[in-house]
Amino acid sequence: MPDFIAKTTRFDRVLLKISGEALMGNQGFGLHPPTVKRIAQEVKSVHDLGVEICMVIGGGNIFRGVQASVQGMERTTADYMGMLATVMNALAMQNALEETGMFCRVITAIRMDEVAEPYIRRRAIRHLEKKRICIFAAGTGNPFFTTDTGATLRANEMNCQALFKATKVDGVYDRDPKKYKDAKRLDNVTYDDVLSKRLNVMDGSAIALARDNNMPIIVFSLDEPNGFRSILDGSGTFTTVHK
Repeated sequence: MPDFIAKTTRFDRVLLKISGEALMGNQGFGLHPPTVKRIAQEVKSVHDLGVEICMVIGGGNIFRGVQASVQGMERTTADYMGMLATVMNALAMQNALEETGMFCRVITAIRMDEVAEPYIRRRAIRHLEKKRICIFAAGTGNPFFTTDTGATLRANEMNCQALFKATKVDGVYDRDPKKYKDAKRLDNVTYDDVLSKRLNVMDGSAIALARDNNMPIIVFSLDEPNGFRSILDGSGTFTTVHK
């Protein structure tokens, strides 16, 4: 176990990256309110430890720009539509977090002042210092970049100590565990191995950005009860991507 994962949390600030599909529950599309509420409770349990949390949520449960582009839609337009889907998810998560009694801000890379704050780095950091959860929406504000890249960018800008990547499996495997029963989970993997072996942790731009800034990526399953919090007390199952 890398030395930056302690038996008791020594993380002061982290970014949690969730796919839009994670909000669907067992549905095939959209938002499943009980699932959103469960994730909000999980985030609160970590926040209660004194950890400052920012989040990035994908939009794939509503619209996937890449898929629309493959089907013939102009890529830039499709990507902007995907960014708007992430804002919808961020607002849903903000509502769920506020229902738990937490303070939260949705901050967008595309201005839409009536529903969310514009991204201003120093203001966002101040929100975190005041123990508010910041949900960064609309990716980087630019087409051709995924929310994985947006999450890595924001994690670095917010001076986070790690990026927590929530997935459907409890870490990184040497091959697809859904297809191969003998797939082995890796406790540690390097950025270069993720890229060269195409381990499908995050897109290549995100991994390269994390590597260049030495941002640890912790891959875990948010479907596991207390999956997020258990990592911080040293009892969870996860894979760490690092140098």
